[in-house]
Amino acid sequence: MNADQILTEIREANLSYLMLAQSLIRTDREQALFRLGISEETATLIATLTPAQIMKISSGNTLLCRFRMDDDLVWGLLTSHGKPAAANDQVSRLHASILLAGRHQEAA
Repeated sequence: MNADQILTEIREANLSYLMLAQSLIRTDREQALFRLGISEETATLIATLTPAQIMKISSGNTLLCRFRMDDDLVWGLLTSHGKPAAANDQVSRLHASILLAGRHQEAA
């Protein structure tokens, strides 16, 4: 993949992310805050963006979304690293969700 292809992919990801975020915020604001890991102020800003503003913002060369799981514990729970896939998969995902929910509350 060359540099132009990467920039095109970033722009498409940005556009998709902003459109999804706006849709989530308008549909269920509380769930959107949790799922996107954003503040009330950011949600208000995204919800009020016009299509032209979304196009302009998404056309940059910086990826707008980011990984919220920045530690090995959450990644390990989500990937079941080192454990056979079985019934523990659901428990691990639930545990990861609980950890992320706690972090959302801390950020709020």
